[in-house]
Amino acid sequence: MQYSNTQRERLVQLNIDASLLEATFEDAEARDASFRSLEKELAKKAKTHLRSLLSSDAVTGSQAVGNTLCSWLQQKGFTRVDTPTIISDKMLDKMSIDDKHHLREQVFWIDRHKCLRPMLAPNLYIVMRELKKTLNTPVKIFEMGSCFRKESQGARHMNEFTMLNFVELATVKDGEQKEYLEKMAREAMAALKIDDYELIIEESTVYGTTVDIEIDGIEVASGAYGPHELDSAWAVFDTWVGIGFGIERLAMAMNGGKTIKRFGRSTNYLDGVPISL
Repeated sequence: MQYSNTQRERLVQLNIDASLLEATFEDAEARDASFRSLEKELAKKAKTHLRSLLSSDAVTGSQAVGNTLCSWLQQKGFTRVDTPTIISDKMLDKMSIDDKHHLREQVFWIDRHKCLRPMLAPNLYIVMRELKKTLNTPVKIFEMGSCFRKESQGARHMNEFTMLNFVELATVKDGEQKEYLEKMAREAMAALKIDDYELIIEESTVYGTTVDIEIDGIEVASGAYGPHELDSAWAVFDTWVGIGFGIERLAMAMNGGKTIKRFGRSTNYLDGVPISL
């Protein structure tokens, strides 16, 4: 005999180690006694975590990831920018996400021509182009903010998630972009004190060849570089490199989490812990 479905759901909510869910018992009495003991222990642990967060830690794991990456980039001379959450359909078209592209179906539309941004890149294209045009100097900027997609509601996806994207325009010699991108990816992981990761070369439907960062098989960041075929639509003609980091995915991977929703914007969880105990 194993834990009932209701008991399993409760223990999963309390972040039980998955291996403990497969325990077997001789009868219902032994099972229920084990459940009560585990529930009490896990609830106590969760309350301790919440108390620590509110009294001394002050920031959640996701916030700490974002803060660390922001500090690292600012130390390297990047300037943080903030751009609108609402973008136009024409901006999606310029990213090759037209009516025939599968990503178009994942967009949250506000009206016929405006939507919630599914990525940070469109606005960053504009900002870096205009800064380069105005100042005639290399540009190093980054943004951190919410993006929105109608994702499958699995363990690794959310409708609203936080991205941090940095981009450098006209700082890297042509032919050296990929090597430089890999260097920046390694520096980012070092800043986060992450040693166990892989750099994976992939093909993206939007960006072409990408340099992705994976932790335990989970993609936590994706880097791209140009000149790229999308660039002409944005009147960008210099070399560029950039990486987009999934903040909640990084927090989940760094904290051994099983589901990303615990680390995102929520009224049910705080720092991966249920707040209703």
